[in-house]
Amino acid sequence: MKAAVFEQFAQPLQIRQVPDPECPVHGAVVRVEANGICRSDWHGWMGHDTDVRLPHVPGHELAGVVVEVGPDVRLWRGGDRVTVPFACGCGRCEPCRSGQTQICDNYSQPGFTHWGAFAEYVAIHHADCNLVEIPHVIDSVTAASLGCRFATAFRAVVQQGQVRAGDWLAVHGCGGLGLSAIMIGVAAGAHVIGVDIARTKLELARELGAEIVLNPHTCGDLVAAIQEQTSGGAHLSIDALGSRETCRNSILSLRKQGRHVQVGLLLADQAEPGLPMSAVIARELQILGSHGMSAADYPRLLELIRLGRVDPTRLIRKRISLEEAPEELARLGSFESIGVTVIDRF
Repeated sequence: MKAAVFEQFAQPLQIRQVPDPECPVHGAVVRVEANGICRSDWHGWMGHDTDVRLPHVPGHELAGVVVEVGPDVRLWRGGDRVTVPFACGCGRCEPCRSGQTQICDNYSQPGFTHWGAFAEYVAIHHADCNLVEIPHVIDSVTAASLGCRFATAFRAVVQQGQVRAGDWLAVHGCGGLGLSAIMIGVAAGAHVIGVDIARTKLELARELGAEIVLNPHTCGDLVAAIQEQTSGGAHLSIDALGSRETCRNSILSLRKQGRHVQVGLLLADQAEPGLPMSAVIARELQILGSHGMSAADYPRLLELIRLGRVDPTRLIRKRISLEEAPEELARLGSFESIGVTVIDRF
């Protein structure tokens, strides 16, 4: 099969022929029809993720068609149209048995623990608990755009963040994840604030329903601005970027008993931020993490899309070929990309 491979961290990917993936006895092989390019892929390429072993093929935001299933698979067969969470479960550990496959003790992640979907085919482990059927009204590019951004944002805002109609929701970082969170918050009836330093991203945040957009470089004291605009602070705040500054600002922008959800990865030189624990204690704030979404929770999101309550296609700003993927991946380090880019030609 054709795939984009890197043999050294932070070195250009090469498009070449490699062996097709072997089908796990409990898994499936999927012919990739579309795959999103995500900043998590960039982190893996840079060597920030300890699961990645060289040589490696990235890619975890995929949609396609099952071409082979292992002998232990009961629920799927060739020809099924599927997508998959980026964090896959084993189906056997305690978190998986309780339905929380996104925090599986024995997780697998295409594009991280094994070769991913910057390729014509990809292997998925434990297919019966990880594959998600794509409704016929949703095409593969749209399904791939859910990837780890829209689905992760859905869990962060709705399930972990418990957003309610009328809440003030602050989203720090208006990349693909943050813009997804804005759309989901708006659909839930929240008043949304988008925070970013890029004018084009703030314009898109406004287009997607953010009532207020703020640039920390030009608004003065960002925390004070959010406190003022919301008459006391956000009820729910999301760090969708992943930096010491955005994490701290998100927590401090909350009103009393507000909820901070950390979604953006804090890696490399941004790891282990100093948290304002005095404010957490005095205001009785909640700090929550959110890591992907289980396959079992996808139907709720897919139904919202089917009903037109949310439209992830509004985030798709670019469709590219596999040959263009190496350059696009490298560009993610600059934070210049807007919206979601999807590989749809292999």
